[in-house]
Amino acid sequence: MILYIGLALISFSIFLTISKRIISNINKNYPTKEKIKEPNFCILIPAKDESKVITGLLESIQNQTFKISMKNIYIIIEDLTDPTLKIAKKFGANIIMRRKIHLRRKGYALMEAIEYLNERKKFFDAYFIFDADNVLDKNFLKNMIKTFKDGYDIGIGYRNTKNGNTNAIAASSSLIFSIINTVGNSRKTKKTMNSTISGTGFYINGKFIKEWNTYPFHTLTEDYELTLYAITHNMTTFYNKNAIYYDEQPEEYKIYKIQRTRWIKGYFEARKLYKENLKKQLKFSNPNIGSVYTEYIGVLDIILLVIGIILIIIHCLIKIITKTIISKFIILITLIYLLLILFTIYLLIKEQKNFKLNKTIIIKSIFLHPLLLIAYIPCALKAVFTKNLEWIPIKHKHE
Repeated sequence: MILYIGLALISFSIFLTISKRIISNINKNYPTKEKIKEPNFCILIPAKDESKVITGLLESIQNQTFKISMKNIYIIIEDLTDPTLKIAKKFGANIIMRRKIHLRRKGYALMEAIEYLNERKKFFDAYFIFDADNVLDKNFLKNMIKTFKDGYDIGIGYRNTKNGNTNAIAASSSLIFSIINTVGNSRKTKKTMNSTISGTGFYINGKFIKEWNTYPFHTLTEDYELTLYAITHNMTTFYNKNAIYYDEQPEEYKIYKIQRTRWIKGYFEARKLYKENLKKQLKFSNPNIGSVYTEYIGVLDIILLVIGIILIIIHCLIKIITKTIISKFIILITLIYLLLILFTIYLLIKEQKNFKLNKTIIIKSIFLHPLLLIAYIPCALKAVFTKNLEWIPIKHKHE
């Protein structure tokens, strides 16, 4: 019985995956070209205790081929004694001092920044958001401005890694963004669907900021919440693979686990807010039906696949107890691991020109990355069964 349920769940997960592919082909959510010749934009950088890394970001902004005044850079901090303040002033950037520091999430820092600018009647055509540990390729802004002029409400850059060669955990961690961007967003952009925003390296058209009069996304994963808002309001997004930026990945499993657990908790937190809205917009007359349907299903197909595999493993374990099919159990576990190894090799091949990992790290990542993907299961269980998951800042160290 357990075996048949497992097989049924796997079959249904495959059906859902195929249906997402089919419906995405009828998406027609096109942008309207902007008439602004030279857009006026700003950069917002939440930077609490980021003095070790922010110099690299500010230098990369100065070195852009598309020049921006440092007067349009806003560094968000919480404490006058933070060394980040001195560095920001050295570069001529503006400082926004947070007042509601009891609200500890990134979305609240951005909320205060937008409200600070609105109070001073400062409005921009586009608002870029970066994390303090980012470093921009010299043509990042140049490529993103093209996306803005093409009329896209949100532009998303290509996320590369600063510290992929440090160890296999950092390299493997960066591959999650290969799944999101190179595999997922690349296809979504071709289908006029909404791309998934992953935290940093993106802009929002100023007309929406003006409409909101704040930054209204405050869940643990404010980026995914913005993604859902974009889908349900037919905003247009574009994944620009030529707009490259680099960021730091966790080098310790402990940090990796904290980060992933937070992401999973935030994912479900945001979905709870938008589930009904997504359901209401499941209409074939909706030009963004592909985005709506895909996000309405979300990761249900993956969850069913994982549960189905687990049930088959349980079935095998029961049989092992009766000493009948221990060899089949070993074969099943080995097969799953080998499939994940092949998937990892595929990702590394896709990213070989960009990630520039050394051979030792590549080999280690091939065997470690599948285990880190499997680690999402205990992270998910912790996220589901932890009622109040605190937002814990992750310290950066690679400039």
